[in-house]
Amino acid sequence: MIMGHFDALHFVLSTRRCPVRRQGVCFWSPPVTTTDLPALFARIAPARLPELLAAMPKAELHIHIEGSLEPELIFALAQRNGVALPYASVAQLRSAYAFSNLQSFLDIYYAGASVLLHEQDFYDMARAYLARAASENVVHAEIFFDPQTHTARGVPIEVVIQGLHRACVDARAELGISAALILCFLRHLSEEDAFATLQQALPLRDKFIGVGLDSSELGHPPEKFARVFARCRELGLHLVAHAGEEGPPAYIWSALDVLHAERIDHGVQAQHDAALLERLARERTPLTVCPLSNLKLCVFASLAQHNLPQLLAAGLCVTVNSDDPAYFGGYINDNFTQLFAATGLGVPHAYMLARNSFEASFVDAGTKRAWQERLDAVFARFAQE
Repeated sequence: MIMGHFDALHFVLSTRRCPVRRQGVCFWSPPVTTTDLPALFARIAPARLPELLAAMPKAELHIHIEGSLEPELIFALAQRNGVALPYASVAQLRSAYAFSNLQSFLDIYYAGASVLLHEQDFYDMARAYLARAASENVVHAEIFFDPQTHTARGVPIEVVIQGLHRACVDARAELGISAALILCFLRHLSEEDAFATLQQALPLRDKFIGVGLDSSELGHPPEKFARVFARCRELGLHLVAHAGEEGPPAYIWSALDVLHAERIDHGVQAQHDAALLERLARERTPLTVCPLSNLKLCVFASLAQHNLPQLLAAGLCVTVNSDDPAYFGGYINDNFTQLFAATGLGVPHAYMLARNSFEASFVDAGTKRAWQERLDAVFARFAQE
């Protein structure tokens, strides 16, 4: 079943039942009815689309906090901690951000993380991201962090988690943005290392909501981590996994069936498997897609060739995210505006993508309803102006 954009939108909005894996009931009871939406969208001038994309509330569900570390903060932390960098200036570091694939990016990504040594460093990094996200009308962020990157350098895991968690707490109080942490295992390391990391993190179990799988995808299929994900499932943690960024559709199948992932991070290679597309659409399994990351890492030759519009048209629960914004040249609103400009997506798609981000988040139904009401209010305001 391949649907057009507006058919897909109507399908999503008229659905009254959500997958069992997300609490069994649909949270949707929007003040704007499905039949009102086409007329509402038609009253919003296309020229105002960039403004609308910036103003609409949204959730960000695919953000690596170490990938939000801007060169200016890298240099400030290096100076504070006495860490020598192989770059003479911020400009020279920025000029090194020329990636041809995922691995070439990861090499410089891990080098940048070397300045993170103390709890305050992790706090400052997360607080800076959350301030930027709040300024872009992100109401909620589910943030990935890579403890193995830091524990391998002798940084205790509690230093990492406490610093990040404290920033999340303060950002909620001071900026009005909610945030939760997702601990990611590095897939190029062993499952034994992942088990050890999980064991170290368990005393701080109340400070993160789930686990994920990231780093080098090719040659490291999801099933490599079957046992550790099974244990995390027993512990009641949410489960997500990077799959189908550079890896084949088979990795997405494995993430779903072996790891029992509730969300697929990236997932753009699903386009090459019709049966997989049907399943993802039927089960409303979210894909957290990162357009500028895909462009920077040469997953697509241009944004105009990005397949997010096709995934939306197929009825998938796709979301837009920034991945590693400091390295890929754009935070979430940059991803929205550049993608829309390149692909011709319009007002209905903006609504669908924001709505999808709420649906895909790991928060309670009441909070999702409140965000939906804010989204409807923004679209209604733009339609009236």
